[in-house]
Amino acid sequence: MSEITKRGLILMAEDDSDDCLLAKDALAECGLQAELRFVKDGAELMDYLHHRNGFSDDNSPRPSMILLDLNMPRKDGREALREIKNDSELKRIPVVVFTTSRADTDIATTYALGASSFISKPVAFEALVNVMKSIRNYWFDIVLLPQK
Repeated sequence: MSEITKRGLILMAEDDSDDCLLAKDALAECGLQAELRFVKDGAELMDYLHHRNGFSDDNSPRPSMILLDLNMPRKDGREALREIKNDSELKRIPVVVFTTSRADTDIATTYALGASSFISKPVAFEALVNVMKSIRNYWFDIVLLPQK
């Protein structure tokens, strides 16, 4: 079993570099031992998951979970979520929508597409750390996730 498999791998699809840095810091602050990797939009997310355009089996292992922003360039989170949940190999990966939206239509649409959870990004860093602690507690300490 590889070190990543033991600790877990979170793949975050996020186009805002500041949000990526804050998420990385918040995960470190809450003590989650999972590796955090980033892709900048839904198109790059799908390339990572399908091992194409520079992503290979060796450098892009299957994530334990995906944190997915909704509003990104090229391919938004809704389109990526639809593709993931319609793919027999990828649909088992938990996808947590992690976005600034609080719109009822976004919440309803993403759950209808198969999202595992919908979390609205907090603004304050301390609140973000608390959200990451909740993600750690639920998704990495309580729930059993598929290995492949």
